[in-house]
Amino acid sequence: MAQANASQRLQAAWTSRGPLAWLLAPLALIHGVLVRLRQTLYRIGVWRIQRLPVPVIVVGNLIAGGAGKTPTVIAVTTLLRQHGWRPGIVSRGYGRRDRGVVEVDAHTAAADCGDEPRLLHTRTAAPVVVAHDRVAAARALLQAHPEVDVIVSDDGLQHLRLGRRVQVVVFDDRGAGNGWLLPAGPLREPVPRRVPPNTLVLYNARSPSTALPGWTARRSLRGLLPLRDWWAGAAAVPQALQRFAGEPVLAAAGTAQPQRFFDMLGAAGVRVRPLPLADHHDFATLPWPAETSDVIVTEKDAIKLDPARMGSTRVWVAPLDFEPDPAFNAELLKLLPPPPPRTHDGHATA
Repeated sequence: MAQANASQRLQAAWTSRGPLAWLLAPLALIHGVLVRLRQTLYRIGVWRIQRLPVPVIVVGNLIAGGAGKTPTVIAVTTLLRQHGWRPGIVSRGYGRRDRGVVEVDAHTAAADCGDEPRLLHTRTAAPVVVAHDRVAAARALLQAHPEVDVIVSDDGLQHLRLGRRVQVVVFDDRGAGNGWLLPAGPLREPVPRRVPPNTLVLYNARSPSTALPGWTARRSLRGLLPLRDWWAGAAAVPQALQRFAGEPVLAAAGTAQPQRFFDMLGAAGVRVRPLPLADHHDFATLPWPAETSDVIVTEKDAIKLDPARMGSTRVWVAPLDFEPDPAFNAELLKLLPPPPPRTHDGHATA
């Protein structure tokens, strides 16, 4: 809880150029010099970009914290499959126990691969490989799954060693915050004056939150379903939200922006008692009292919860529907070549 509160205070400091931001400004200047030096070393070829034999789409953000990368990766992966591609996903696997290469499957614990990669595999059924070095992850993915003909990188916008065909930069309603680099502001790198080539900007917000032209995505709660049913692959029921329109219900969120989840529940008519947790909270110990009757969690949290551990508490999962503007989908497909033709056994022809 203390970690969550500290994170919230820092997030609040990043919305303006107040005393804390000014105190950290010298460190932000150093950060900026290092970012530009690194970009220059790749641009002039001192550090080499690694190209892969299939197109790579990097989904990332310029702002620290959750801006909507995971639902965007799910949406992009689904779109690619609908148009004849065989996508695979690579990720760093933030918060896992080690930095090596791990392929995610239905039995991989979130502690071993990261909660977001485990959720990506569950939601998309695409092969997912994690490694601190995303180039190593991508090569391992292609070796294990030769049918994969396009790779989607979960995060990695600043992982310049990984060559990419397309970049998708995701912003939420925070935009660029106070416009300063970490740690004085939320930016990992400066916001460019114009959209770079082969880059699309997607706003996980009702309207664009920066001056960069882009598209918006619609997000909504699909409904609720019990944790055990969610693990079994059942669909959420919108009507289940109505059962919590009376007495307040505890809602827990171990995400970078927990208030966003609480606000969505509130907009759906749920009376919420919020329990914000640190991003990637591990749930090694359940953070609610044992006598709690009902708890609503995000899918990112559900992936770390075993129904057998919940005791008498009924845990409900609230899946998210995330739909980019159709014009965004069309533009993304335009930046890719046609998917390769396939033989009768599903393999790409030479």
